[in-house]
Amino acid sequence: MKKEQELEFERVVKQYKSVIYTVCFMFAKDDDEVNDLFQDTLINLWRGLKAFRGESEMKTWIWRVSLNTCVSHERKRKTASTPFIAEVNLFKEKSEDTRQIKMLYDRINRLKYVDRAIILLWLESFSYEEIAAIVGISVKNVSVRLFRIKEELKNMSNEKL
Repeated sequence: MKKEQELEFERVVKQYKSVIYTVCFMFAKDDDEVNDLFQDTLINLWRGLKAFRGESEMKTWIWRVSLNTCVSHERKRKTASTPFIAEVNLFKEKSEDTRQIKMLYDRINRLKYVDRAIILLWLESFSYEEIAAIVGISVKNVSVRLFRIKEELKNMSNEKL
């Protein structure tokens, strides 16, 4: 039985490692923290895999565990008012597209962590219903918050640097 659980865990991690990494990246300030969050998330997934009942899609559950792990980590740091800027290798290149992506991530990193999670899920093309299930709010609340988040991001883009 244990071997089957290990194989299932290995399959899940292989299939969803980019999802886990994406969430960790958005909550980390550097490469080391991304790796720490990734490892913490894997531990939480291992612990929770037996209890996963399939009431949602596996991907939805992975997102929720990843987000909860990162949010818990951020709460422990008690620095919600400090913006996080992830300077991972993705941004070493200096093309215009890369610069635009970095500017977007910098703005997203300035959002509150729940808003950051919501916009991240929206950018990953999750439906409002899926976002609501992952974040634990109503579909209507997702709609309202996304509108406000987009306005906030737009206002950030109008700021003089």
